[in-house]
Amino acid sequence: MLDLLQTFDHYLHGERDASPHTRKNYLADLRAFFQYIYTSQPGFPRSGTDGLKRITVESLRGYLATLLKRHHPASVARKLASLRTFLQFWVRQGVLEGNPAKEIATPKVPKRVPKFLSIDETVALLDIPRGEGVLTMRDKAMMELIYSSGLRVSELVGLNVDDIDLAAGQVRVLGKGRKERIVPVGAKACQAVAKYLEKRSEIVTGQVPALFCNRRGGRLTARSVERMVRKYIRESGLNKHVTPHVLRHTFATHLLNQGADLRGIQELLGHASLSTTQKYTHVGIDQLMAVYDKSHPKA
Repeated sequence: MLDLLQTFDHYLHGERDASPHTRKNYLADLRAFFQYIYTSQPGFPRSGTDGLKRITVESLRGYLATLLKRHHPASVARKLASLRTFLQFWVRQGVLEGNPAKEIATPKVPKRVPKFLSIDETVALLDIPRGEGVLTMRDKAMMELIYSSGLRVSELVGLNVDDIDLAAGQVRVLGKGRKERIVPVGAKACQAVAKYLEKRSEIVTGQVPALFCNRRGGRLTARSVERMVRKYIRESGLNKHVTPHVLRHTFATHLLNQGADLRGIQELLGHASLSTTQKYTHVGIDQLMAVYDKSHPKA
């Protein structure tokens, strides 16, 4: 099926302009499915389009049943979505008459309340990186920027120097689906980035566009940022599992709790659907209850 996956990957890249991360996930999901098919159906064609017609609702259900034994429903739902997109592509190509994956219900995914930090915890964490070293200044600038602007870690490491306008207090972000948005940057984050930029030349030589670089002058990876956040969490003494995404959740939660409009938060986060943003309303219920208890005459 390597030939089919390559054709599909060309479609993701050329027509859907999917990010490398998205394409990697799609292909990994599809390879796992075909490995299951090869094992469960001896003689299944390993090349050409003939095998696609042997994929049935029953074979897909059997695969998902094995996944549900060892994977979270959210992970299984994503894998099913990958299969739906892949098979629908071949429907449009005229190879398949119908998409069997469309007949399968998506596993019910329990709603997760996003984890976030309190204002005091956030201030304590962002105050940890101190010193005049370029790497310390870089770390502080990254954490301030994530919290200030609600960036995904992939968006953060994808930033170039030209993307941030400190005078205007704005940053241009390339989000999911290669969609561009302009996001405000707070004064403290601008100050932290400006200090880092003053010393950036200590680790960067030549014309390197990346805003945040490692000690060798290359673009930082998402994994490096995750390790950095864990390091400062340990130093802060906060007994919590905090990732860069938690800082993004914290940004959205604090805005909502301070009365920001949900649609405004949706735009800032770069969510395609308001339903994705609405998960933060569950987070804000404690504050709403406190306001109710304080204000309602019959509370």
